[in-house]
Amino acid sequence: MKLHIEVGKKMGDFSLQVNTDISGERVGIFGQSGSGKSTLVHLVTGMLQPDSGEIFLDGECLFSSRQGINLSPEKRRIALVFQHAMLFPHLSVNTNLLYGYNRCRPENKHIRPEALIDLLKLQPLLERRVRNLSGGEKQRVALGRAVLANPRLLVMDEPLAALDDALRFQVIPYLVSVGKEFSVPYLFISHSLTEMQLMTEKVLVVDNGRVSEETTPEQLARKRMAQSQNGYLNFLRLTDPLLQNGLFAYPWGENTLFISDGTENTESLFELSSREIILFKKHPEAISARNLLDCTVTEMFNSDGRVGVVLATQGKKLVAEIVRSAAEELNITTGSTLFAAIKASSFRRLG
Repeated sequence: MKLHIEVGKKMGDFSLQVNTDISGERVGIFGQSGSGKSTLVHLVTGMLQPDSGEIFLDGECLFSSRQGINLSPEKRRIALVFQHAMLFPHLSVNTNLLYGYNRCRPENKHIRPEALIDLLKLQPLLERRVRNLSGGEKQRVALGRAVLANPRLLVMDEPLAALDDALRFQVIPYLVSVGKEFSVPYLFISHSLTEMQLMTEKVLVVDNGRVSEETTPEQLARKRMAQSQNGYLNFLRLTDPLLQNGLFAYPWGENTLFISDGTENTESLFELSSREIILFKKHPEAISARNLLDCTVTEMFNSDGRVGVVLATQGKKLVAEIVRSAAEELNITTGSTLFAAIKASSFRRLG
């Protein structure tokens, strides 16, 4: 997907001015509420008209004030998933799903309903009415309806904001798998850094109606580590646990991680804050933490006075966070060998 945006739009006291080129399959648009990120994507989808400028998608002009071009939303073939599912309440799940598909030109029907229904695990829901669905189920149906319209670009505007954490992390794997399985590029709009890390490979940061930065989710997380309430978040997808002495033991490379908040499910996603990792220069004689990893420092970075320490352990990576004075006292440099201690209770299970 290649998207060229050079537009201006004034709405009351708010002014958006963007001149950027976006390319990639999983692109995030990140910013706080009121920054202009939703306004920007509504200009792309045709829900709003720019005051001036031009928009091109994969070489086709969607809007040009100079040429007098303004394609209608349906001609742009861009599907939109909102914060709220916006399903048709009087229709069944199956009829909602097929709404866009039935209106799609035959030559554009590349995605089979059966394949999508199977991927999103919607088969048991097909005959239900929308009012009988949970929030997570509604978002899966909304995603399916958007994808079955066979768009060339999928735009997801804060699609998880209305869900609690438990539902949010149930839905995320479906969002990722649909893009990969059906080769649908997407723009993912959110104010959540966690969602940027899990959903995107490239990020545009929007601030006060301007694109202030183009970066990767990894670099964004590092830059905002000191400002974030939870520091840098490490994400670990772990499988096949065993129950040992009241803790769940997960294989992780050649290490074993002991976790309190585990589950007997085959696969789980865990979050570990950089601030929950305690570093030692020498092997501690006694320690209450159940995890002690032998690590090598591969990289260090600064974030507003704090130091991120990138650790390699048996082919896996973690980011720890310490204050600058601690890094100096311990004489930590790239290539240093350290021991990382992590409590079993420090891992937060997301889904």
